[in-house]
Amino acid sequence: MLPDEHRTIDFFSEDALPVPRLAPAEAEHIAAAHLGVTARAEELGSQQDANFLMHTDDGTPTAILKIANPAFGAVEIDAADAAADLIASACPDLRIATVLRRPDGSARRTTVETDSGPAVARLLRHLPGGTLSGPRHLSPGTVAGMGALVGKVSTALRDFRHPGLDRVLQWDPRHADRVVAKLAGHIAEPDRRAAVLDATEEAWAQVHSLAGALPSQAVHMDLTDDNLVRRPGSRPPLPDGIIDFGDVTTSWAVGELAISLSSMLHHDGVEPHHVLPAVRAFHAVRPLSAEEADAVWPIVVLRAAVLVVSGRHQAVVDEDNAYAKDALDHEWRIFEQATSLPLPVMSRLVRDAAGLADTPARTACADAPVRPLLRDLAADDITLLDLSTDADAMDHGAWTDPGTEDRLTTAALADGAAAVALPYGRPRLTRAPALSALSPATVPTGIDLRLGRDAVVQAPAEGTVGAAAPGHVELTYGTQTLSLSFPPANRPVVTTGATVRAGEDLAHLGSGTQVHIALRAADSPVAPRMVRPEYAPGWLALTADPAPLLGLPADPGRTDEKDLLDRRDAVFATVQEHYYADPPRIERGWRHHLLSTDGRAYLDIVNNVTPLGHAHPRVERAVSRQARRLNTNSRFHYASVVEFTERLAALLPDPLDTVFLVNSGSEAVDLGLRLAIGASGRHDVVALREAYHGWTYASDAVSTSLQDNPNALASRPSWVHTVDSPNSYRGRHRGPDAVRYAPEAVALLDELAASGRPAGAFIGETYYGNAGGVALPDGYLAQVYAAVRRHGGLAVADEVQVGYGRLGHWFWGFEQQGVVPDIVCVAKAMGNGHPLGAVITSKAVADRYRDQGYFFSSTGGSPVSSVVGLTVLDTLRDEDLQGNAVRVGGHLKNRLEALADRYDIIGAVHGSGLYLGLELVRDRERLEPATEETAELCDRMLDLGVVVQPTGDHLNILKIKPPLCLDTTAADFFADMLDVALTQLGHSR
Repeated sequence: MLPDEHRTIDFFSEDALPVPRLAPAEAEHIAAAHLGVTARAEELGSQQDANFLMHTDDGTPTAILKIANPAFGAVEIDAADAAADLIASACPDLRIATVLRRPDGSARRTTVETDSGPAVARLLRHLPGGTLSGPRHLSPGTVAGMGALVGKVSTALRDFRHPGLDRVLQWDPRHADRVVAKLAGHIAEPDRRAAVLDATEEAWAQVHSLAGALPSQAVHMDLTDDNLVRRPGSRPPLPDGIIDFGDVTTSWAVGELAISLSSMLHHDGVEPHHVLPAVRAFHAVRPLSAEEADAVWPIVVLRAAVLVVSGRHQAVVDEDNAYAKDALDHEWRIFEQATSLPLPVMSRLVRDAAGLADTPARTACADAPVRPLLRDLAADDITLLDLSTDADAMDHGAWTDPGTEDRLTTAALADGAAAVALPYGRPRLTRAPALSALSPATVPTGIDLRLGRDAVVQAPAEGTVGAAAPGHVELTYGTQTLSLSFPPANRPVVTTGATVRAGEDLAHLGSGTQVHIALRAADSPVAPRMVRPEYAPGWLALTADPAPLLGLPADPGRTDEKDLLDRRDAVFATVQEHYYADPPRIERGWRHHLLSTDGRAYLDIVNNVTPLGHAHPRVERAVSRQARRLNTNSRFHYASVVEFTERLAALLPDPLDTVFLVNSGSEAVDLGLRLAIGASGRHDVVALREAYHGWTYASDAVSTSLQDNPNALASRPSWVHTVDSPNSYRGRHRGPDAVRYAPEAVALLDELAASGRPAGAFIGETYYGNAGGVALPDGYLAQVYAAVRRHGGLAVADEVQVGYGRLGHWFWGFEQQGVVPDIVCVAKAMGNGHPLGAVITSKAVADRYRDQGYFFSSTGGSPVSSVVGLTVLDTLRDEDLQGNAVRVGGHLKNRLEALADRYDIIGAVHGSGLYLGLELVRDRERLEPATEETAELCDRMLDLGVVVQPTGDHLNILKIKPPLCLDTTAADFFADMLDVALTQLGHSR
């Protein structure tokens, strides 16, 4: 019997929609006998249809055979195929699983008998690349790509009309309340069933109130991770393909976005705030109205509820459907994530993401009270205690002490404050753990007050007592609800339900009592005392600053981070790039931690500029003391410059006994080259490829890193000659063959000399930093240094990155090679963040500089710089930081090598001490650089609380060069987060 050509489904009239049962052999027969394709069939999973991948004997996919559920009529199939064709035409940049056609243009479609009745079978275009389904974490670019694609589809289908769209589907959010009511009984667990019913009721009420303003149109209604196909080879995965048009219907247009968002929530590490890039991307393509923005998250919740009840129902009626059963766990995770925050909070965040927020989240504050909240307590008697990242009270790592808030509050009361208040909305750094994979709740939604004397709490205006119990009282007045919490030993003097006048007593509190004061919109959910920064804009939009109730000014909030970044780009040359596309604002550091203004601590794995750790008290005291006394140029006579240069020279072997002081590594290399050229009388220089030495004219001339200058090799001046990077891992000569690099470099030096242009200098890092901490082949520098000297040139060692004990076993990188350079250039670590660099050479070489004129650096070797240099050397010694590099660096390298045994993407672990490199490759044989994967990993690591960045010509090496004070706990945290991120990003074997 043929299906009714004009029939469309009404889900509520169907008892069940089991998948048609066909064996692969039957599918092969249908394809060959009815659709003109001879191929092998491989069964694919589906919720309600039967799908088969058709492929040749060698496994090459040819098409998808889809046998629709018999409940779907032919007109519905026509609508699906027409919608697919329309999108393919309107969006040529997208790949669409359209129906395949015969030479005469007719669709390869037929009607076949199944165990459930006649069904439409057709062949669809196969899209290579694979879908986005599975647990893999979705990076921001992938999420935004999904949102943009959904926007394109919504735009393309806006004016599509077809009789097959007039259908009643269980997936249509317009029917979500009825679907949940019909199927909720299939949820066996009472607590889960109740949670689904309650969430559905609340979300439906919200959507129903907006329904009149929500435009309807044709929708795909299943643009989920299961049906979006990644562009082949895209890294991270980006969608450009769409399959499965079986749910095409007419519904609310905004549901297209909400359904896609819901599918993201089960992926590893994804929580609600992670889907907001999709909202922004969708809105940029197909603008949302304010009402649609408010409907997005309630529809996400409804979709999640429908998924849960439908999945449980399908697992019962279709017991052999492994696809449906396998989805149960991730459907529940979607529901948990969708309902993890109140609807008003997420709706505000959606509005913000779309740029539709009518007021900034921090403009709300308490109305001016008729009476102050605390009787006879003036605002001048209240001390505001700042615990933010910017607060001086957080200096010296005070934020790490669990007792800091109490200590500072007690001190303020002892100084005579009648009360101490911790402000509303200002992130508290004291609530940030030093190491955390999840951003902590640091943003207060109220004011915490500690009394220094007895106080009477009175009603600020006439209102109704909503709750009164030991330790708690709530008063609603106007459109706001005031909530006061205090120790339960204190009882309010009012009762629940009472009406009170302005100035009437609410509670009597003794000295030392701690009170939490919160103010929210009367119809809003109760906010947690502290919330996470990602969700703070949503929560703060529902609350208000209670400060005016105490006679204090409302907290002005902080600078908008995007505005600050825009201002930076407007005046700070953009060639001076910043880490990350959406960087945290870092305003404080402590040891191996960086602190954002959101109150989050990040583990710093990149800062070789601060070997002692950030904000080292010893350096701070030394700088402050010297700055109070004198800071001038080094032509004046003072002791610190003498003491510092003596100490520095003493760290180097003979004959390196003479020091020049400058301000940076670039200046040091530039000066080192000038010294070599001046002393040798030869102007040609030989440098290693893939190296970076600085930005001045000379240091840039010998820099050949393609990431710092893509045209580096082609744009070198004629006096610069380069030799192969002696990289024993991915260079021309690998492993034992790396011994060939040195003779080749020597040969070039000999050829230059034979041509009448002997090199005046050979410059190279003594331990290959830019390549990720790769050790030079044994004996390399000995052979090359001997050759350059044989022709009258000098050996210049760039120790800017690797010197000063970072390698652990050696203070200087050249010690690892068993050589002594003629000139050593050093910077970075010398000043622990203070601009300081040096060139150390022999007196004979230094004296030849006078042939070129005189040397002077205004602040190089200034009193402050010299004192900083001395302090760094003292602290390196006294805290045994070079020894720490050996111990912790060795432990960390072992942890990283253990990860390499489990993740094929880790090609090698380079380095020594705390200069390590984790090289990521797509193939351990061909060593194809995993450049995009490395960038994605760095972004994920930031989300997990770690700052790490790529290096190398292919940007596929994690540069691991943290402050030398890194401890084992932090090293383990780094390795653990790498493990988590690599798994979440799908790199497990």
